[in-house]
Amino acid sequence: MSELKIDVGVQGLSDETVDLATRAEEFGFDGVFTPELDTDPFLPLPLVAEQTADVELGTRIATSFTRSPMVLAYMAWNLQRYSNGRMILGLGTQVKGHNERRFSVDFEWESPGPRLREEVLALRHIFDVFQGEADDLDFDGEFYQFSLMTNEFNPGPIEEGPPAIWTAGVNQYMLKMAGEVADGLCMHAFNTPKYTDEVIAPLVAEGADIGDRDPDAVELSASPFLVTGETDEERQAMLQEAKQRIAFYGSTRTYHDVLELHGWKDIGMELHELSKGDAWGEMTELVTDEMVDAFAVRAPPEHLGEEILAKYGGVADRVQLQFDGSEFWANVLADLREA
Repeated sequence: MSELKIDVGVQGLSDETVDLATRAEEFGFDGVFTPELDTDPFLPLPLVAEQTADVELGTRIATSFTRSPMVLAYMAWNLQRYSNGRMILGLGTQVKGHNERRFSVDFEWESPGPRLREEVLALRHIFDVFQGEADDLDFDGEFYQFSLMTNEFNPGPIEEGPPAIWTAGVNQYMLKMAGEVADGLCMHAFNTPKYTDEVIAPLVAEGADIGDRDPDAVELSASPFLVTGETDEERQAMLQEAKQRIAFYGSTRTYHDVLELHGWKDIGMELHELSKGDAWGEMTELVTDEMVDAFAVRAPPEHLGEEILAKYGGVADRVQLQFDGSEFWANVLADLREA
């Protein structure tokens, strides 16, 4: 049986969200995760927990700086208790513009990485207090200070223990930091197995060495683009969507290290120049099938399981894929279990 875990993402507070989550568990998916987009990522999780029994659940990701670590700790702890130990708290910094202009919170532009690292350490200390493994709340960091916790406000221990903490990361600091202090790394969708294997995994291992940890204890969670479907029309639509997203991310120089590793940096610079004029149609035309094959899991349903395993088996620990509830996923997951 393949050890690669396969997850799905759901969002929103609706019957459809719960139906997708329950269907994902029935088909054999391992995790159900919620993003922070147009709905609070925590709100759907009690519904998912109530209607499922075994599937892991969590945020992938919740914005970290828009909530106090104590607020995050309470929400994650309550969900861990309610789900009988299935909660994973995935956190990410988001960019400066969204922090300051959408959420109106201060953003330490020079030190978002160290601030997220400290937030993880603060959460671990708070969890230790909740679990009874630390007598007093006593955290004094550069960004966060916590010193008051009375019995009335302490939720008390959980049999299954604290929830796991994952962090999202792209640059070297964030990747090393995940290895040093987190339980998992949420890798960006603009990523390839080659980049994961040659760049990300070694940096996570460096961070684990700094933290005197086993790098295998840090789960690598990939979220590649997906091109599949039972008809040519469905596959063509997903192919076009994948090309558009690759063009969009490829136009941002922050992500050009991935393109450079594959010899596509010139395409990235051309995408960047075209993006200044909002030439999105021309940008999509620059994305080749070879690029799609690198960034996406691309196969018809009958070969999807073997393609997922061929691309990410031994490279990542988990893969989160787009899921619409189609029946063919039951066979895909069965194929992976037998592999």
